[in-house]
Amino acid sequence: MSLEKRLGLRMLPFGANYLDWSDMTELQEAIDNRILFRYQTETESAASRLERVVAQRLGAGHVLAVHNCTEALRLALISTRPAVGDLVYIPALTFVAVAGAVLSCGLIPVPVDVDDRLMLDTTLIPAGAQRVILAHMEGSVADVPASVPYVIEDTAQALGATFPDGRHAGTVGYAGTFSFHHAKVLTSGEGGLLTTNDERTWETMRSYHDHGSIRIPGRYPIWGDDAFYGENFVTSEGTAAVQLQQFRHLDEILAGLARHYAMAAAEAPERPDLTVLPRREGEVKLSVRISFESPELRDRAVKAVTEAGISSWTLDKYDLPAHPVLSGRRSLYAEGFPWNLADPGTSAPISRDGFRTTRDRISRILCLPMSPELSEADQREQATYLGTVLRKL
Repeated sequence: MSLEKRLGLRMLPFGANYLDWSDMTELQEAIDNRILFRYQTETESAASRLERVVAQRLGAGHVLAVHNCTEALRLALISTRPAVGDLVYIPALTFVAVAGAVLSCGLIPVPVDVDDRLMLDTTLIPAGAQRVILAHMEGSVADVPASVPYVIEDTAQALGATFPDGRHAGTVGYAGTFSFHHAKVLTSGEGGLLTTNDERTWETMRSYHDHGSIRIPGRYPIWGDDAFYGENFVTSEGTAAVQLQQFRHLDEILAGLARHYAMAAAEAPERPDLTVLPRREGEVKLSVRISFESPELRDRAVKAVTEAGISSWTLDKYDLPAHPVLSGRRSLYAEGFPWNLADPGTSAPISRDGFRTTRDRISRILCLPMSPELSEADQREQATYLGTVLRKL
């Protein structure tokens, strides 16, 4: 029997391994009450409880639960009251959902190259920029530029991470967004959260996410004279209940990730053709990231760990300027909206060398995920096994 099978490892990362029906008290309560719409009851809903718990846990001023992180990004952008065609500076290395959220708001995404930590290089942001989305990728924490009025922190992959001053990622900028997709730190399959420290901004977000009106719990439908155009991003009680169960395990998961990471990093072989990329204190240790001397050696490592039954991923898929949505400025609108509003002189991707350095770096990086659900003894055995596989390259 392979080590991975003996340890019971599955292709289910992080919080998914903590899903347990016996622990789903909030979900059982929602089912027993036969209420799955958050505004159906005048008492505190599961969604409202989730928002309260998250605000306390992360130190956020206000929290709003939505369907997914893409919607959270859209809400954050729309709440800035932009003009159609405005520019939004985004990292060149992130998931395409970031660009999609910008475009779906009628705005123009401008990829900005990343720094040595693979985070948006804030030194490249043009003077006078109004809107920037930072992606806290792979559990790491990006620097927040102080000169930009609307900094949105995409914290989809870094729930629980903290800045050096102790503040949580997603609570420092204008707004923060979080994901509960299956592959994230915590999961409800899909689901998202939006944070902000400004009450008026939160009220605008809350209204827009429910057809442009402020909902009164227990009364449906209702709207006021000040209602405006909005959409339906309201989360369900079932999704919020699963997220509440997941949040009970956040500290346990973060600690398990950090423990396994320390073991795996220590077991990485000392050889001149590979380097373990460092992580800062307070970052979420989702994976050990190894940079190899060449793309060919990285690909050999991918093949070796796959044959050994060890999960892994690469960063190639995050090369946003190469994605057809951006490289081809693709759109389903007949007139190519909103790309047809872009000024060629200001909306071109920003990089010192046409992203050559970034593409070379990501072509040599392999990410090996940690397993917080394992016992300390099993984590040590898995880390030793991983080190053995890498030494044989």
